[in-house]
Order: sequence, then C-alpha cells, then structure tokens
Amino acid sequence: MRGVNKVILIGHLGKDPEVRKLDANSTIAKFSLATTEAFKTKDGNWVDQTEWHNIVMWRGLAERAERDLKKGMLIYLEGKIRTRSWEDKEGNKRYTTEVVVDSFLLLEKRNDQYQVGNIVNEEEGISPEKNYMDQEENDSLPF
Repeated sequence: MRGVNKVILIGHLGKDPEVRKLDANSTIAKFSLATTEAFKTKDGNWVDQTEWHNIVMWRGLAERAERDLKKGMLIYLEGKIRTRSWEDKEGNKRYTTEVVVDSFLLLEKRNDQYQVGNIVNEEEGISPEKNYMDQEENDSLPF
C-alpha cells in the first residue's frame, strides 16, 4: 500500500509572499503561515500555542499569491510536506521542512462578514474571476 502525504491548514500569513521568477515557466512564492490552537492548562487558564509553517507555491499559484495575498490574511490551503537538504558554507548538512501547496482559498473577514473566494489549484492555474459569498460570523467554519 502507498502512503498519503496530505496537509490542510487554516492560518494567517506571517509576511507578504516573497516571489521570484526562476525562468520563463517557473515562478515560486514563499511565506510563513501561523496556525494557533488554544488549550486549557491544569489550573484552568487558556493558553494559545502558535505553530509556524514554511509555505511554498509554484507557477500559477505563486502568481496568484503575489497578486492577492498579504501579511495577516487568513487562508485555507491544501498541500504536501516536503523536506529538503543542502550543505551550508561550512559543509554542514542542513534540512528544512515546507508545505508545497496544491490549492488555496482566501478567507478574509471584512465588515463583520467572512469573504470566501474561489479555491485556486495548480491544475486550473489562476482563477480569472472572484466569486465571493457572504457567511455569518457565527459560523464555526467560514466555508
């Protein structure tokens, strides 16, 4: 049996995407994404625990990220975990773990309503239109 490498995250961008064109057909966007969970300690106090994720988007997704994503925005994304290695200047082997995105969805709160955009994925490329539907703030999930 084969394995499954699937990641689903909902979080806030820690910075604007850094976008580079590698050649005529390849664009890459990188940014950090914060996911926060709350839990109750033994003494009854609530504590937030934030995890930071390194996010990578390629081609059409990277171009869409450059155009639409900004620091602080709330997004939903799906992708896979990739770990890569390299040697630093001193010859030490270094590793980094990233989430390579397959699709994402803008979840942006404006005027006390959630704005939910079209899901954008690698196969479809850049979605030409933005169809938003309003959601009540009281919904547990905005989609």
